[in-house]
Amino acid sequence: MNDNKPAIEAVDHVEAEKKLRPLNAADENNAVGYKEYAEGLELDISAKEMKRLRLKLDLIILPMFLITQALQFMDKTSLNYANLFGYQKSLGLKGQQFNYLSAMVYGGYFFGQYPCGWLIGKFPAQKVMAISIFCWGATVIIMTQCRNYSSALAVRFIMGVFEAAVTPGLTLMTGFWYTRREIPLRQCIWYSSLGWGGIIGSYISMGVSKLPANMTPERWELIFYILGGATCLWAFIIWLFLPDSPSNARFLSHRERLVAVRRVAGNETGIKNKSFDKSQVKMGFFDPKTILIFISVFAAAIPNGVVNSFSTVIIRDLGFSTTKTTELKSVGDAVQIISLLISGVIILNVENSRLLTATVANILCTAAAAGMAYLPRSNTWGRLVCFWLVNSQSVGFTVALTTVSSNMAGYTHRSLASALVFTAYCWGNFAGPFVVKPSEAPRYEGATIGLLVGYSIKTGCHLTLLSYMFMSNRRRDRVYGPANKTASDEAGMRDSTEFENKDFRYVL
Repeated sequence: MNDNKPAIEAVDHVEAEKKLRPLNAADENNAVGYKEYAEGLELDISAKEMKRLRLKLDLIILPMFLITQALQFMDKTSLNYANLFGYQKSLGLKGQQFNYLSAMVYGGYFFGQYPCGWLIGKFPAQKVMAISIFCWGATVIIMTQCRNYSSALAVRFIMGVFEAAVTPGLTLMTGFWYTRREIPLRQCIWYSSLGWGGIIGSYISMGVSKLPANMTPERWELIFYILGGATCLWAFIIWLFLPDSPSNARFLSHRERLVAVRRVAGNETGIKNKSFDKSQVKMGFFDPKTILIFISVFAAAIPNGVVNSFSTVIIRDLGFSTTKTTELKSVGDAVQIISLLISGVIILNVENSRLLTATVANILCTAAAAGMAYLPRSNTWGRLVCFWLVNSQSVGFTVALTTVSSNMAGYTHRSLASALVFTAYCWGNFAGPFVVKPSEAPRYEGATIGLLVGYSIKTGCHLTLLSYMFMSNRRRDRVYGPANKTASDEAGMRDSTEFENKDFRYVL
């Protein structure tokens, strides 16, 4: 399907709309934005007005998403920085206890994402996000008071529970504000905050590294105080200024709200539905797209767990000082930012290029992982460059998230698919730290082979997903004829899934 132009409308719109039953009051209330959609159908909207509104959203909504994701990433990986300043020694950690601490946040993430997903659907999303942000920021500060392994493990688990609202929530909310064509670039922009967060975290660590080693509080404690305090303050910004959806955005005029809803109605997936649709649950579990994304995310999350939790250790063990390590790590973060932004621009301007762009990035990661595994130990800089290049792995994950927000309709179906994808993300990231064995330093053969296998599986899944959606579009055109875009928009706003809506076509 063309991302940029409406599908050919081959059936009479009036007759198509007559087949749709009127919504009762309860259904209309549950379908967020439907009243504004119906009211705005007769509006005459110019391209200039659309562009002006999009710019307004980019200047207000996008920075909030980006900063929220950056803080979540820095807090989650704060152990990575604390580890440079004697954290393991202070707590008396032995064996693989640090690995368990790194992984435990994903255990909490797994248990927290399902209730968080339900809460975001049922209640104002920004309120759920703000409470979660404040609570996880508080747990980061509490980490300074954990002086043994068991207490730190418990706090890391609780941290994961509250962090579970963020990335899945932002993925769903991106579809509340942006069109199918706009989603990939915007998602790449706010997900690039992982790179920005990594750079900021590295330079915070660099500054802390210049402080006296015998200071009070200890340098690793200072890392937690800085990051946790910033997160708690940010929670108030989200509570006060981030709207739930375009239909109740205070920074938009009444007409702008109608136009904003009309824009996203064109996604054919609706905005949000407050009711839980049991009929969509089975669909969510057996959707081939969900299964393929689940496998690809799990395979790639194992390497992601390695990169997030042990990047500083791996770089330091190549023979660099603590200060130099933080500088070199920031180069990998910059690679992540650049690869995401380039991919987002390509997807925006080249029709049906999402999964092909992800495949190119996956191949780059696979080649880089092979270099890490098989380059000679003496080739320090060659192996370091390969380690930097694996940071382009975020492109494939971001494209997978855009598949959920752009190609899955029905809010219960979409939110369940998102939860399953992040279940795979949790399991993979939980397993990732355990493939890094101190006894294998500085080559870390097990970790590098894990990266190579994970990226190879991810590439195969994305190519299979591309084939499935392409063939589905061809079959629908053959069986049902050209899609009726108007009827498809209406079906999406009524919370129909892509399987129920025969006019739905996938973007590739």
